[in-house]
Amino acid sequence: MPIVQQLIVDEYGAFVGKHSGRLQVTKDKEKLAEAPLLHLEQVLVTGQGIGFSADAVRACCTAGIPIYFLDSRGRPYAALYAAGLTGTVLTRREQLLAYTDRRGLELALAFARGKIENQAGFLRYAAKYRQETDPDLYQEMRLCADEVRDHLEELRRLEGNTVDDVRFQILSAEGRAAQKYWSALKSVLPEQYGWPGRKGRGAKDSINAALNYGYGILYGQIERALVLAGLDPYGGFIHADRPGKPSLVFDLIEEFRQVVVDRTIVGMATKGMKLELDDKGLLVERSRRDIAEKVLERLEAAERYERKRQPLRIIIQSQARHIATFVRGDRPVYEPFAAKW
Repeated sequence: MPIVQQLIVDEYGAFVGKHSGRLQVTKDKEKLAEAPLLHLEQVLVTGQGIGFSADAVRACCTAGIPIYFLDSRGRPYAALYAAGLTGTVLTRREQLLAYTDRRGLELALAFARGKIENQAGFLRYAAKYRQETDPDLYQEMRLCADEVRDHLEELRRLEGNTVDDVRFQILSAEGRAAQKYWSALKSVLPEQYGWPGRKGRGAKDSINAALNYGYGILYGQIERALVLAGLDPYGGFIHADRPGKPSLVFDLIEEFRQVVVDRTIVGMATKGMKLELDDKGLLVERSRRDIAEKVLERLEAAERYERKRQPLRIIIQSQARHIATFVRGDRPVYEPFAAKW
């Protein structure tokens, strides 16, 4: 039986049950997929009308295998973990206290630095493949990367005691860097996609729909890492508190959007892979599965981190643990993840 680390369940009417140490996906008595629990890392539910047996849910929770549920736009609407994972106290107390002192400000600045560093890095990465074929575009993208990186100096000059003192300035620097980043990426995307520029919620073009769907998958990885590190996903620093808003997930995901999702979706587009929409402006099932498979595959790719190469999935978990040790005072500084493009 092949090793399955990521089980994607997307067919309407499918049922997930447990049988002899493995999950089985069936529909109308036909077996669609099978995954031994021994190797399984997560279950991703992206379709409607899908059922689970209590035994399958219990087996996943006992083995520490999360089950994520995404809607048709890639927005996570539920996640199942073992109940004991949310039982930590000390780390959460310090996380909430950190918001009111210098620790929260340092974390906010670090998240913003990581985002800008990786935006500039991805532009340089995309540029180098065009050095021979389009020297003018190569130079333009290198220049844009430098302009994006210039916003790091704004962050270095900020002064304050808490994140509330400088939140507006952080978001302003991030926003202006993002405008330059997305403008530069538009020049490398094939014209056939007619990309209008970056749009979030409600986007109805294929590139933005694919990006949003990929971010939804990454969101689940970030949330799980934070929970496993003993942190409260809803207690963020850059992103303001709001009922139902997992602010810390939105904070930490900024370090990984470009490395995991942007690189994947831009690569799919430039290689001519189909990103199809239905008449409602939603990705069709085949495209959703392709994106999910590519993003999950990217999460297993190794990057240089702490003097050795490690899968991005492990790096995300390590960064979450670094946040926890920083707010507890066991780590003197929190350094964002910056890929070695």
